[in-house]
Amino acid sequence: MRKLFLFLVVLFLSFQQVTLAAIKEMTSTPDSVYLFSFATSGDDGRSGLRFAWSMDKENWFEVGRNYGYLRCDYSRWGAQKKMLDPYLKHSPAGEWICTWKLNDRDGYGQSTSKDLINWTSQKYPRTTSDFDGTRVKAVVAGEEHKGTINRVAWTLVDGLNKNYDWNQYRNSLYGERPVQDGERFTGLKPVKATVTVQPERAKAISDVLLGAFFEDINYSADGGLYAELIQNRDFEYDPSDREGDKNWNSTHSWTLKGDKTTFAINTTDPIHANNPHYAVLNVERPGATLENTGFDGIALNVGEKYDFSIFARVPQGKSNKLQVRLVDGEGNICGETSLTVSSRQWKTYKTVITAKATADTRLEIIPQSAGELNLDMISLFPQHTFKGRKNGLRKDLAQVLADIHPRFIRFPGGCVAHGDGLKNIYQWKNTVGPLEARKAQRNLWGYHQSMGLGYFEYFQFCEDIGAEPLPVLAAGVPCQNSACHGDLRGGQQGGIPMSEMGAYIQDILDLIEWANGDAKKTKWGKVRAEAGHPKPFNLKYIGIGNEDLITDIFEERFTMIFNAIKEKYPEIIVVGTVGPFNEGTDYVEGWKLADKLGVPMVDEHYYQTPGWFLNNQDFYDKYDRSKKTKVYLGEYATHIPGRKANIETALTEALYLATLERNGDVVHMTSYAPLLAKEGHTQWNPDLIYFNNREVKPTTGYYVQKLYGQNAGNEYLPSKITLDNKDDKVQKRFASSIVRDSASGDVIVKLVNLLPVEVNTHVDLSGIGVIQPSAKRTVLTGKPADTPLPVEDTVEVAEQFDCQLPAYSFTVIRIKKANEK
Repeated sequence: MRKLFLFLVVLFLSFQQVTLAAIKEMTSTPDSVYLFSFATSGDDGRSGLRFAWSMDKENWFEVGRNYGYLRCDYSRWGAQKKMLDPYLKHSPAGEWICTWKLNDRDGYGQSTSKDLINWTSQKYPRTTSDFDGTRVKAVVAGEEHKGTINRVAWTLVDGLNKNYDWNQYRNSLYGERPVQDGERFTGLKPVKATVTVQPERAKAISDVLLGAFFEDINYSADGGLYAELIQNRDFEYDPSDREGDKNWNSTHSWTLKGDKTTFAINTTDPIHANNPHYAVLNVERPGATLENTGFDGIALNVGEKYDFSIFARVPQGKSNKLQVRLVDGEGNICGETSLTVSSRQWKTYKTVITAKATADTRLEIIPQSAGELNLDMISLFPQHTFKGRKNGLRKDLAQVLADIHPRFIRFPGGCVAHGDGLKNIYQWKNTVGPLEARKAQRNLWGYHQSMGLGYFEYFQFCEDIGAEPLPVLAAGVPCQNSACHGDLRGGQQGGIPMSEMGAYIQDILDLIEWANGDAKKTKWGKVRAEAGHPKPFNLKYIGIGNEDLITDIFEERFTMIFNAIKEKYPEIIVVGTVGPFNEGTDYVEGWKLADKLGVPMVDEHYYQTPGWFLNNQDFYDKYDRSKKTKVYLGEYATHIPGRKANIETALTEALYLATLERNGDVVHMTSYAPLLAKEGHTQWNPDLIYFNNREVKPTTGYYVQKLYGQNAGNEYLPSKITLDNKDDKVQKRFASSIVRDSASGDVIVKLVNLLPVEVNTHVDLSGIGVIQPSAKRTVLTGKPADTPLPVEDTVEVAEQFDCQLPAYSFTVIRIKKANEK
């Protein structure tokens, strides 16, 4: 019996080995396969480099459905970024080289990779032999494509497949949204939470963590924050502002009504070379009216005073009285004044108009005598600007920004700062000094920048609200979204010629001197003082670059600028850039450059889904604390389909801001983007604050920023969170952040509940010191699609207390020390 048993065991094992061998034979993978690389012709390769594999060159299997492993960075986002007829080859050094045609005029794109997943920065040679090679046709997913075939190890294809599968899994997580919670959390009961502070683990965090980023997009400056009410006051609008719109010209927003008068534009003997265009009225017989419609009308408020000014001359020397009126749509005169032009030379004439009514109006200028009139810099400015500043800011809009309590303001923009091509790079020196001497230019977003809101006004606003100024300048290269006009130096892949870099770097050093230099001992300090600000602005930060492609051209120029600033102004904190995304080639290469140079801070940007923010709350927990480089999260926002701002987006941002406070030792600054958008002129959604000529309309996300800004601290008090529900999806949707403001001694408790049920929370503050028995509480709550306002009340608190967090809510409790009033 024993022998029989052993025989059966041996027989079974033998059979098992044969079976396993057979299974292995049937399921084994090949050592190598054919890899077909191509780009789809139907969209000019905008979907990027694609792959398929085959055993026999006949039957092809797509690697990732419609998935691009490399996309072209050349030219503007969208339709202009093309990958035409790519050629992939394996170099003797073991690298893959992909070369493709950009378009019909600009040469080639090229990038290399070791695994076909991670690619180097792209280069754009005019000519290359790497593009030459045999293409073949293959049918993939029922469509015929043209591309190249290489024999590769199966492990390479397997890596591509696994990368695709991983990305699909990530995308499924990032697709999670609160509006889906009814299905996701069916039957979920109210949750109990305990938040226990751990004051013994307290750490210092940035005291400038929350700020604001201003960019002149969506008519944020002219027609927005800048209080000027006359559009095209300097007659400098040009078709190039809107890339050939012939109606966008020097007469835009101006209309001559009436007979016996002509209206023309001249450039002979202007006020200033930077302001070459002016209006010429030839009046044969009085009666005609020159009208300006302002920015969607001119909003007047009854009883308020408005400063009217105009540069004018009468070339023949005959004086001419001008009647100036503000007239509503029904012809009612809502304000009027008059002045007399008497000088043959350019002269400024000023007067004041008092509004007789609250109305939307237009400006009318009516000459009272015959003869020629030259007019320029026609301005109407409310006297009630923010802080009463001349040439200042719209009061209500500026106040809403000030109410955030931003610790810094980044300006004048992102893409606006480094412009559409080299000729459009923002030049700070063109934006200071007398208004008539400032040089207007095309806005990258497709309209006109008068530069009335210039560097002086930006710095003044920062000072007025106690915010650090953070000017951002181009790193010697234009915006990575620049158009390419047949000249690589004009697109985002080119840079300022090296022969001109010395002068450009000096301009940056001059800015620091202008901001901080002695009013008597330095050239640019004197310029600042002459503008009305003898005291230095105390500039500490300067940004160099914005979302740039981290190419050799960028690196060379950034390094030159960084080293020059470091040598002359070592106290200045330079903020670098790591590209437009939180991953990918530019992000990796940007961080490598920052590590190599020892850049004090880098600017990260990412606009993401609610699911991304939910599933990346540990993004900065993983940061290498041994690094000297800090992070400025300069642009971020939650985006959902339709790009609306509501509780769903606002609470996701509140949740993520709690993680940023937790990591406030490495994340030094943050700012939501974009900041402002004028109704009817919005090019980007969502934005933090919408407005028209009369109303300011903060979003729900604005109140999250405001609550964090007004309840900031410089000491983080870690806490332990315990929930009675251990589901990971539940755990991720509850967050707390407890900080202390050392100036006031206040302890601020922030609690975020992104669940569809209440969270009954026990807060244990043992060890933080004696506190007052009542505290101010602010709650922002509603359904995911709601856009509610926060509600304030007073609650009882103690060393340990309970509070109920409504479903989908953000709660802030500010607790004072016992000896504080």
